[in-house]
Amino acid sequence: MFSLQIRRGEKAAIEVASRVELWKRATSLGGVESLIEHRSSIEGAGSPCPCNLLRFSVGLEDADELYLDLTCSLAGAI
Repeated sequence: MFSLQIRRGEKAAIEVASRVELWKRATSLGGVESLIEHRSSIEGAGSPCPCNLLRFSVGLEDADELYLDLTCSLAGAI
């Protein structure tokens, strides 16, 4: 599990999460699939979580494919 803060703010963070193809958008730590979550959207107004933070849970998919998917999503959104 790891988190990233996206420099360009909340809108860019949400865009990164929407552009990935292998990462599933979900709130969970269980399972075998790789997950991405924009935590402040889940918690709503007043969340102490930074609005530009994305949380990741790495599953069993190929690490190089996950890296490429995330890198392409970041490049397209930033």
